[in-house]
Amino acid sequence: LPCREQPIFSTRAHVFQIDPATKRNWIPASKHALTVSYFYDATRNVYRIISVGGTKAIINSTITPNMTFTKTSQKFGQWADSRANTVYGLGFASEQHLSQFAEKFQEVKEAARLAREKSQDKTELTNPALSITSHQVLPSPIISSNGPGEDKLFRSQSADVEITTEKERLKKMLSEGSVSEVQWEAEFFSLQDNNNKLVAALHEANANVDQWKKQLTAYQEETESLRQRVAELESQGAHDSSSENNKEELNQTLEELELLIKAKDEEIQMLKSQKCGRWETEGEREETLQKLQELEARNAELERRLHLAEQTLAETLAEREKIQNEVTKVAEIMDVKIFELSEIRQGLAKLVEG
Repeated sequence: LPCREQPIFSTRAHVFQIDPATKRNWIPASKHALTVSYFYDATRNVYRIISVGGTKAIINSTITPNMTFTKTSQKFGQWADSRANTVYGLGFASEQHLSQFAEKFQEVKEAARLAREKSQDKTELTNPALSITSHQVLPSPIISSNGPGEDKLFRSQSADVEITTEKERLKKMLSEGSVSEVQWEAEFFSLQDNNNKLVAALHEANANVDQWKKQLTAYQEETESLRQRVAELESQGAHDSSSENNKEELNQTLEELELLIKAKDEEIQMLKSQKCGRWETEGEREETLQKLQELEARNAELERRLHLAEQTLAETLAEREKIQNEVTKVAEIMDVKIFELSEIRQGLAKLVEG
């Protein structure tokens, strides 16, 4: 659009044009709603209604004072454009949009009337020869002649005017006579659009419900398996409490063995430090050596038992730590699944309420 034209009001509507053949049926100008705007041309001082679909102007109607916008239903209105030789129809989404467009049409029509009167006043002021008003039309030389042929010409011109007026009246009746068809077609397009949206939303909702049901079943199965695992871990935890008692007994036994080993080491060191000259007989010496060997063997056995006890204690502690880590991990997984399960249930509840 030229830069001299500025939009003053815009709305969205389904655009129709009257069928030029029948003058009764409406032809949709597009499959979807289009932007319909009022434009003001400051240079020419005119108002236009313009709607563009793609690269083509669907509506290009200059508003004149003799135009009338008619509401034919709660959401549909029309006006005739003699210059474009057609009737435009607009189907709106709500009655409020239709009322706003009709009010703006009346305002623009009044502004066009004032602009025409102002333009006529300027013309009369600049050209005194055209200052005669409409009810002071000067008689034409042909009409004022007294001859019989001129009188017939006058009557023929009057008949032409009457025929033209009758044609305009018939066109108006035909355009206004399609009120019921306009209403039903506008309602049909609106209901068809809403029905398509509702069908698409219903299919999407059904798909989401099926998916949520499958996911809910999977979560319930996984939750049940996690609960069983927790029960097993809790039973193992109860067993760990008895293992704790065994660990305390092992620690006590280890302490006793360490004290005993220490005492035997001291006894061995004392025996070794004794001089061989104090042994009075060979038999006593052999007995002392045998006793020393027994003490060393017993000491080795005590050290072996101590090593086994320490190894058992380390394994018990490692197993307990592993079980505790697994219990913590399973608890975290259960918290996440329970949260997701609650969200799915809320979504299903909202869908059922909707």
